[in-house]
Amino acid sequence: MNSKASAIVDRIRELEAELEIQIAEERRLMGERLGKGRAQLDRDMEKMNRSLRIGVVRYVSEAQLSVILTAPFIYALLLPFAFLDLSVSIYQSVCFRAYGIARVRRSDYIVYDRGRLSYLNAIEKINCTYCSYANGVIAYVREVSARTEQYWCPIKHALKVRGTHNRQRLFEEYGDGTEYQQRLLKHRDALPPGKEPGGGNLN
Repeated sequence: MNSKASAIVDRIRELEAELEIQIAEERRLMGERLGKGRAQLDRDMEKMNRSLRIGVVRYVSEAQLSVILTAPFIYALLLPFAFLDLSVSIYQSVCFRAYGIARVRRSDYIVYDRGRLSYLNAIEKINCTYCSYANGVIAYVREVSARTEQYWCPIKHALKVRGTHNRQRLFEEYGDGTEYQQRLLKHRDALPPGKEPGGGNLN
């Protein structure tokens, strides 16, 4: 990677860190505080939230027919998501151990906290829990596949690809085969070693 591109990557990392700080500050101002890994709201906000909750009967009766009819299609994906979750967990447990790569910590990606919000009724909490699981599995699998790609094929695409993972920023340029095998080893060495807990950030 040339020096200009490397500088841009460094700046992106700085901006991501600044964004995390800003989000934390906004949460604090809302009355949210993190304790023992769980988000908690102060009593006044909790009381206000409970008053905003829509009852289940009213929620269902006011729902659009199209929403009710399409709900089974949404929840039918639960089994494929669960199968993907299990399959990838087995894959990285076997392969990452063999490669000496730290396994991705699943709990960093699949988080259930929105179901505790008091302004949500039972159906909304179930929906939020399902969305947390589905999107968490996708993010979890994405990081597992990103580490796999960095180990086996750390080369950028020639064409523009939407939604690429952060690790591709540091991959080798397309078409540059000079000392590729030596540089491939450097990318493998840059992966978190197997004895350390996995994380979701670019290393």
